[in-house]
Amino acid sequence: MRNTTVCYIEQDGAYLMLHRVKKKQDENAGQWIGVGGHCEENESPEDCVLREVREETGLTLTRWRCRGLVTFVTDNGEGQYMHLFTADRFTGTLAEDCDEGDLAWIPKTELSNIPRWEGDDIFLRLLAEDAPWFSLKVVYEGGALKQAVLDGQPIPL
Repeated sequence: MRNTTVCYIEQDGAYLMLHRVKKKQDENAGQWIGVGGHCEENESPEDCVLREVREETGLTLTRWRCRGLVTFVTDNGEGQYMHLFTADRFTGTLAEDCDEGDLAWIPKTELSNIPRWEGDDIFLRLLAEDAPWFSLKVVYEGGALKQAVLDGQPIPL
């Protein structure tokens, strides 16, 4: 299992989202996701999220928190432990170009209108509810969500 991070940066009722449309062989191709990436050797999740946000957006986070752990299991590749962060303070200027895709501020009320992973709806709801730290497992088969388990309890799909 790989360790990854994702950060939902909030400003004025919107999240900074990344539309994954630039990389070939991208497991997230066509999806809108938060900003983040893979942890490097000897890097903590906090180190990783700060580095990835800076590399992909040009922004430096000044206030963030870890909200949960999402375990992704798929039938088409290695699983991952995704450390989920939110941030609401940062410095810098948003980069005009990102190698990973297109960056855009998407109002939270519009998130259901963009292509995204089905399981993302679960943790986005938890973020909206300001839920305490959580552990979420999502299992995908053929790109479709087949199982979700929140804090050890199955969630009806």
